[in-house]
Amino acid sequence: MSTMNISLPENLKHFVDQQVVGRGYGTCSEYVCELIRRDRDRQHLRDLLLEGAASKTTEPVDASYFDNLRDRASRQSSK
Repeated sequence: MSTMNISLPENLKHFVDQQVVGRGYGTCSEYVCELIRRDRDRQHLRDLLLEGAASKTTEPVDASYFDNLRDRASRQSSK
């Protein structure tokens, strides 16, 4: 694992310390790693949404589309 040192204003350092204690993290590093993972996941989801928005529609999205989607999901969950 690599090491990275960061500088924080006192008020942010105090906030991080409170989060570590109050939310059950073992160290400040664990808290910061969790924030970075969440940001990475958020960016990945944003990229997927933008990719989907830019793609061409292949079939109409209407009530029957969602009915079919529910049926497929139901069949997969019962396997």
